[in-house]
Order: sequence, then C-alpha cells, then structure tokens
Amino acid sequence: MAEKLKDRFFTRSSVGDMAKSIRRFYPDFNKKRFLDLVFDDLADERELKEKMHHTAMCLYKTLPESYEEALSILMRAAPCVKGFDALSFPDYVELFGMENWDLSLPALVFFTKYSTSELAIRPFLARDPERVMAHMRAWAEDEDPHVRRLASEGCRPKLPWAKALPGFRQDPTPILPILEKLKNDEAEYVRKSVANNLNDISKDHPELVLSICERWFGHTRNTDWIVKHACRGMLKAGNTQALLLFGFEDPAHVSVENLSLDKEVLLIGEEQRFTFEMMINSMEKSKVRLEFGVYYVKAKGASSRKIFKITEDDFDPGSHFFSKRHSFEDRSIRRHYAGMHHISIIVNGVEKAKASFLLGGI
Repeated sequence: MAEKLKDRFFTRSSVGDMAKSIRRFYPDFNKKRFLDLVFDDLADERELKEKMHHTAMCLYKTLPESYEEALSILMRAAPCVKGFDALSFPDYVELFGMENWDLSLPALVFFTKYSTSELAIRPFLARDPERVMAHMRAWAEDEDPHVRRLASEGCRPKLPWAKALPGFRQDPTPILPILEKLKNDEAEYVRKSVANNLNDISKDHPELVLSICERWFGHTRNTDWIVKHACRGMLKAGNTQALLLFGFEDPAHVSVENLSLDKEVLLIGEEQRFTFEMMINSMEKSKVRLEFGVYYVKAKGASSRKIFKITEDDFDPGSHFFSKRHSFEDRSIRRHYAGMHHISIIVNGVEKAKASFLLGGI
C-alpha cells in the first residue's frame, strides 16, 4: 500500500529542518523544546491536518509572545520551509491572528507564495466576507500567480479540508467577479482553481454555472478548458444541458452488449476485469462520452455509485470492443466493504448495461 501523506510530512527530519530555518532568524529559538513538543506521545496517531495544527500550536509555545514579532520570524523563515510542513505558518495566522487583521492578511498573502493560505483565509471570510472579498478582488490582479490563485481557491464553497462557507454555498454571486477576472489567466494553476470553484458552485447551483459556461464556451482555449473542467460533476451526473453543451446527444442509437466480468466473486485487494462491446447503430459518426460506474457497498450496507471515465471520442458506426480493469484495494481515500457490488457502462450520461459480483472480505 502507498505511503500515507501523514507519514510523508511532519517527520523528524522535515520538522528539524523547519526548526533550523527558524533559528537562523531567531537565535533564541529552543529547537529541542520545539521538537519535544511536536513529537509527543500522540505524534504518530495524528492525521495530516492535525499535525499541521499541532505544529502551529508548538510554534506558539516556542516563539516570542508578541504576535507581530513571531509573525516576522515566520515570514523570514517561510522561503526555507517546503511541502505540507509549510502549511503550519498560515495556520499560525488562522489560530492566533484573528484579532489583528492588518498584520494577518498581508502575512497570508506572503505565506501563500511558498505554500498556500487557502485554508487559513476561511475563518476571516466567515467572520467578515465583504471585507475579505474586497481584498480578494485585489489579489486577483496581483502579479504573483500564487496570490491570484488564493483569490479563487480561498473562496471555493466546498474546498476540501477547509472550514465551510455556508453563505457562499447559498449565494455564490460574490465569488463571480473574481472568476471573471481570472478566467483567462496566463497560469494554468490559476485557471484550474477557477474551474474547481465553478465545479463547487455547480453542486448547489447547476443552472447558474451552466449559464456562465455557455457564455464562456467557444471564445478561447483557456475558457474552453475551464468550462469542460467546471462541468465535470454535471457531466458525470448525466446533466442533459451540460452534455449537450459539448455535443453529447441522446445516445438512443448506442447500445452496450456482452458486458462480462472476469470474476463473480472477488476479494478485497484484488482487481476486476470486465469487457463489453459498444454498438453505434447509425450511419454516421457519433460523439460519445464513455464511462463506467462502480456501485460500492458502504459501511452501513447502502450502495453508492462512483463514476470513472473511459474515453471521449467520435466513433464510427459498428462495434467497438473495450477491456478495463478496476482495483478494489483499500486506499487512503476509499475503504471497501464486503457485499454485492455492480459495474455499469454509461454512454452520454445514460446507463446502458450493468453486471454484479460479490466482493468478499480478506
């Protein structure tokens, strides 16, 4: 099994390097006490985000009591600290800088250039969205792409790992001027954030996002890419309007035949191979978005479908053979449970065939 993220970062080596960097700019820094605090009896049990918070707390206990002085030290050390470990610096601002915005907001802009402040900005947004969004509109015009990305990524309604922003889920209109500014940004890194933000919004306001996508689509390669990426959730969900936007019409003339699973009984940790034929029953080429769905059994016995893309292309009339493999090995993002599972073949958002197998425990 792949090494977990929580074991790759905040190691004795990486945190030790952080301590060395801080002591360069703060000679009185007690490196031993800091490391002893970080690597307490619970160090191995903490998940990645918990390690980030814990390290920020340990910094608070070993840096000067003055927030301004401590922040100055961290800002000088920030360019030397890499990876997830560096997230402890903006997290320090989130934990201890909520009452000093004049120092904290510029610090978050600075830290985001070396890690990201997308998580730490959220409590500020929750407390005073109008004030922070005014700053974010200015950040969207910054010369640094990391700062421009913060303007979009920080206000995503459903940013993973982050503090919820229910106000923006209910009414995302304050976000839209920022996305308009960044839709043709020269940095793919920024454009991807714009697309992810729109994808977040589409989960609660699909019609709003589709209206934006219809307006942006067909003008530049950049906006076309954003629109496609922004609509991925709606495409997977089989949203008719989203499918039609990209030319995926009703697949009534497409059939799926001879869906066959390699195994009727599978153990957790093994992979399932399946084959099928897609028939284009027309005289002309057809634009097809071909996917397969896996109906996973959840912890309480219910079933939940996850969709995976196979291909997207123009297909000639006639038969097209496909062979796929899918792993049922436990991973950090998915745990498998025993029970009856199903694999389905989806054409332009419509399920065309389905087969079942039993997944058993190890």
